Amino acid sequence: MTDHDKDFGEKIFREGNPHRGVIFLRLENERATNKIEKLQLLLENYADRLPEQFVVVTENQVRFASP
Repeated sequence: MTDHDKDFGEKIFREGNPHRGVIFLRLENERATNKIEKLQLLLENYADRLPEQFVVVTENQVRFASP
């Protein structure tokens, strides 16, 4: 993850800027195949909960963050 990514998360989540939904990937393995796999699992299991949410995805967890 780059510092730029962290700044984006802070602007949206901590500063409360409006958004239509954010998926924040905090993965140790940043290979494209891993990102695609995690996003596919997220969509298969949580698609109905994603709109308007700030979602943090790690290697082992999906967390819906609350401001």
